[in-house]
Amino acid sequence: MKRLFFILSVIIATLQAQEYKAVFNCNANDMQYIASRMVLVERTMDMIEKNGNTPKFAITIHGGCAPIVSKNYDEIIMDENDLSSAELSQKQLVKLADRGVEIVVCAMSLNANTIDESDVIPSVKISPNSFLETISYQNNGYALMVFE
Repeated sequence: MKRLFFILSVIIATLQAQEYKAVFNCNANDMQYIASRMVLVERTMDMIEKNGNTPKFAITIHGGCAPIVSKNYDEIIMDENDLSSAELSQKQLVKLADRGVEIVVCAMSLNANTIDESDVIPSVKISPNSFLETISYQNNGYALMVFE
């Protein structure tokens, strides 16, 4: 009887679990703000998982946010405070990618920030236009969360 109750409890819990889908669109120029948002994405994932649900997240990166995907961000960012924030952001991106977050950077933004595609960290996919990726995620049921 206890075994049956346990099995039913697991089935009910599984049926009640939700999937939380969101695409975080990063276009901000403020490196400290970007770093704080990257940490917040991880904390949000933790909260969702703690409640028995599943996060399915993506991050699209373009504009002033693009330097955080460069292996050589220290050659692009000159402000000392921004350097430490960019380092934190990049570490968070790698952690998030390891947890299954899809990370996409815009090739046009790489070009605008003079970042060679070969300098992009391995966990980041390069898209010809990250707007197309963001729209695709939205069309597939992802909520749009904006960092600006």
